[in-house]
Amino acid sequence: MPDISPHRRRYAYPAALLAGFLLYAFALAIRPWFRQDWLLENLVVFAVVPLLVATVNRLQFSNRAYTLLFVFLCAHEIGAHYTYSMVPYDAALRALTGQSVDALLGFHRNHYDRLVHFLFGLLLLPLAVELFEAKAPPRGVWRWLMPVLFIESLSAVFELIEWLAASVFGGDLGQAYLGTQGDVWDAQRDMALALFGATIAQLVMAFFRWRRRATAG
Repeated sequence: MPDISPHRRRYAYPAALLAGFLLYAFALAIRPWFRQDWLLENLVVFAVVPLLVATVNRLQFSNRAYTLLFVFLCAHEIGAHYTYSMVPYDAALRALTGQSVDALLGFHRNHYDRLVHFLFGLLLLPLAVELFEAKAPPRGVWRWLMPVLFIESLSAVFELIEWLAASVFGGDLGQAYLGTQGDVWDAQRDMALALFGATIAQLVMAFFRWRRRATAG
């Protein structure tokens, strides 16, 4: 049997993740709780995933970055399927453990959207680091700040998109997509969680980079 070429090996893992995500997303596209909201939630996915595929020859990220992106997108698809403010995570945990996480932690709203905003910063920071290293490598302290600020700026852009969509569509669709659940500081808290997640990820990456250098030295 002929050996698989290095070119094919290079794309094998990202292609497997892509195939897995497409199957997963297709399954969650079946009978979502609010079809119009599902469509709005996935507009960015419909744009970003094909863009990553189309540009893979010019910019291929590491398998680690693709894996973290895959995990984030899977978490997002759950929110899109159920509508973020209605994801039944508490009911699922009660069925498994007999305890309510909301009651245990004193939550008074559905916090699945908060989790995904945190994961946005935590899981996509490595991809942002690799993007800057490939296209616009910053120097000095900016090497650590720019990827974090980039993630936070994307979080702010998403909040603006949510506000615009809610203003345009209004009604139940606008409220479902905005997902504030009555919290007037929802956008600020979401951006703060994305910043928190990105900061944690950057600190972890800095620690492991320092550890590799110390071991090598």
